Amino acid sequence: MSTTPTGTRLPTETLVGTIVLTGTPVVPGAAVGPVVRPVGSVELPTTPGPFVPEDQRVAEKDRFTAAADAVAERLAARAAAATGVSAEVLNTTAQLARDRGLLSTVEQKIGEGASAEVATVAAAEQFVELFTSLGGVMAERATDVRDVRDRIVAELTGQGEPGVPAPETPSVLLADDLAPADTAGLDPTRIIALATRLGGATSHTAIIARQLGLPCVVGVGGLNDVPVGATVLVDGEQGTVTVDPDRAEAELRVRAAREAAAALATYRGPGTTRDGHRVQVLANVQDGAGARAAAKAHAEGVGLLRTELAFFGRTEEPSVKEQAEIYAGVFSAFPGGKVVLRTLDAGSDKPLPFATPPDEANPALGVRGLRTARRDPGLLTRQLDAVAEAARATTDTSPWVMAPMVATVAEAAEFAAQVRERGMVPGVMVEVPSVAVLADRFLEHLDFLSIGTNDLSQYTLAADRLSADLADLTDPWQPALLALVQATAAAGQRAGKPVGVCGEAAADPTLACVLVGMGISSLSCAASSVAGVGARLATVDLATCQRAAEVALAAADPASARAAVREVLAGA
Repeated sequence: MSTTPTGTRLPTETLVGTIVLTGTPVVPGAAVGPVVRPVGSVELPTTPGPFVPEDQRVAEKDRFTAAADAVAERLAARAAAATGVSAEVLNTTAQLARDRGLLSTVEQKIGEGASAEVATVAAAEQFVELFTSLGGVMAERATDVRDVRDRIVAELTGQGEPGVPAPETPSVLLADDLAPADTAGLDPTRIIALATRLGGATSHTAIIARQLGLPCVVGVGGLNDVPVGATVLVDGEQGTVTVDPDRAEAELRVRAAREAAAALATYRGPGTTRDGHRVQVLANVQDGAGARAAAKAHAEGVGLLRTELAFFGRTEEPSVKEQAEIYAGVFSAFPGGKVVLRTLDAGSDKPLPFATPPDEANPALGVRGLRTARRDPGLLTRQLDAVAEAARATTDTSPWVMAPMVATVAEAAEFAAQVRERGMVPGVMVEVPSVAVLADRFLEHLDFLSIGTNDLSQYTLAADRLSADLADLTDPWQPALLALVQATAAAGQRAGKPVGVCGEAAADPTLACVLVGMGISSLSCAASSVAGVGARLATVDLATCQRAAEVALAAADPASARAAVREVLAGA
């Protein structure tokens, strides 16, 4: 394999006439099929377009409102049929289609004589420029705005809605990148693998592909040169896209992947290494339906209950009763089992009109997570009341409750006191490096820690985790990130308190072995990843996991860490 002087793989290499493109492996597995690409872009109107007389402008505003409502309703319907991150992403996009700021800007431009189509394009461009200028996570919202713009214009003009195709033959989807709503709407019976030129291991595309169990590689150089209809082999474990592969070799690789997947079907839990070391394998969920699916996938409980579902799509905070009903649905899926609930993680890329300021200069470093309680302490206390009410309703549940975006020991201590007052188990998310650095002090006040590797990588490497240009920096195999994970796990062992991982790193079966070797006591991932993680741990003993952790921590970069760990595990 060709490499650069530093050992980094080159984007392409030619092997006996077969082109192999390399990227970042995201979801293991292999699939071969013809290439399809996203449906062509919507034809946008030219500006300024026809002038709308004053007596027709009310009707033109109504036409826009009807189109925006139709788009929002379709997205909301798809969200209702989805679970996990897919539902979250679709709900957020539906909310954007009904955004008051977008609506008022469009109406203003229609009032100046623009048609609904032209006004939509102009208003969207205004928001795109604003989000782009803000940078960071907000810059990523520009993609969502363009996506909603195209859907509304398509509705207004009678064009086909943009998005991913639904081929009759199972196919491989290649793209520069995908709008979150498109990724969330993928049909895994038609799209059997996914590769993108942009994106990283913690992008929405990667997270949703993992939830769907689709072999996926991101950050693939040279992908634009692969023509539609060409046959490709996507290997989500090696991180390769092979163009026109040898048929026999491709069939062998796909067969091996299927056999490995079939072996996972026998997994029933609980999670243990080969020599009996216990590791809880839990699931990330956000509602009762997701929790029931996780139970069927043999998750031992919930390691991350995202509570945002109760809040999305609302202009006002839901009542304690409404929240309690949602939480109780999750608790009842695991009677007597472990359920770790994260309090409201609003802000940054998940703004809520009643919880977060609309015009922060740098929202990723602003009022998000626990910090929303600074502006409205009642948001937190009412949510904790709802969790306690849900626990009482299910009688045999003692929820573990953790706060996101905690930065200081004082914050943790105050939060822990509120949780204990309600008879629940307190912890916090390790997303800010200060918590990892002072983990011993935090654990003096808390009963557990849970590491959110997605945000911890973002804040450790000073790289937006949704930025395609910086995807290599937020790779969960980055040595600096692994060092913080190891330090946190060691603090947990000294205190005799559990430390889990609930970020996307926990869904990587190979990295899971490394985390266990560091002393991580539980791993929480998408329900579709539970069997893969649990089955992989069962093939190695604790000593092998510890050796894997040593070589990963000693590696110079993610690629060499992966290679060194694979070598250790292969010899186990």
